[in-house]
Amino acid sequence: MKQITASLPFEWPSRAKILSTVETLVIGTAGGLVFLLAGLPGGLISGSMIAVGVAAIAGRQLTLPPILTQTVLVLLGISLGSVVSRHLIQQVSAYPLTIGLLALATFCSTFGSSYYLQRIHGWDRTSAFLAGSPGALSQITILAVERGADLPGIAVVQTMRVIILTAALPMVLALAGVAPSAAPSLTTTIASPLGLLELVAASLAAALFLRLVKFPASWMFGAMIASSMLHGTGWVEGGLPDWVRGVALVGIGALIGSRFARMRIRTLAGHINAALGSFAVAIAVSAIFVGIVALTTQVKFSDVVVAFAPGAMDAMLALALTLHIDPIFVGAHHLSRFVFVTIATPGIVHLFGRTQDDVDD
Repeated sequence: MKQITASLPFEWPSRAKILSTVETLVIGTAGGLVFLLAGLPGGLISGSMIAVGVAAIAGRQLTLPPILTQTVLVLLGISLGSVVSRHLIQQVSAYPLTIGLLALATFCSTFGSSYYLQRIHGWDRTSAFLAGSPGALSQITILAVERGADLPGIAVVQTMRVIILTAALPMVLALAGVAPSAAPSLTTTIASPLGLLELVAASLAAALFLRLVKFPASWMFGAMIASSMLHGTGWVEGGLPDWVRGVALVGIGALIGSRFARMRIRTLAGHINAALGSFAVAIAVSAIFVGIVALTTQVKFSDVVVAFAPGAMDAMLALALTLHIDPIFVGAHHLSRFVFVTIATPGIVHLFGRTQDDVDD
């Protein structure tokens, strides 16, 4: 009997992990509700992220287990897919031009940020390139370990960029008058019980398939694709209840904020100037390309801003959901940039970073 029990792969989480998860959810929910009641744009995700981030920096060991993270991503994907309409699909014809400009913006932003980190803060070329590369954090981390780069510095720069964008972008769009200060309800009806069952089943099946073929952000994009197809064909009418979408947004915010739990205050303080300066360079470069797209295409300015923002896919798509911004456009562009970064970064590091002999020495 003991041998059978020992061979089972499942282990119940420890009491400490359960308490840590509960604390993370409570803090995130409280922060999201405060921001929501204050009428701040993107309140649920921004409030949750800031509250959890502050608590993590203060020393609380906050975390979300993988099963909760995957659940949140699936719910987010279903919600994003539920806003698909024929009008959104018709706009796909404009994507090749804007995706091409996004590729150019990504390369310019990466080289600009890395140049700043090298000249102003004295970073080595490999660490600077990896820190300046937007998105694909898991791939960047693997490359950093392989090449002997400054992993703590890269983590601070990458995390601060996502945190600042997620917190500031909704307010900037609202103040500029190009996004509503309080996002309207994305769907007017809730799907029937059978429709909800179909949405969940199809989303999980698609997500598991994409995960099997190693597709990036498989849980979120699998659910989004399945939900988009069901809603686009009229097979399912309505979406998730508002409170479920709220849970997904709070969960994404808490997930982003909990990244600070793995950072020491000394490490954060030592790289904060590099992170802020690098972020400023990346935003300046992205703003140039946003202006070009806004002046040469019919795409809404708010859609372009979120699509070109050099942040993480899950965070930017969550903002698209809460700010009532075209999720298909934003998702296509952030997925494209993920592919650009994943394919191009190893080559860039090989050509311009330190040689492997220098790393080994």
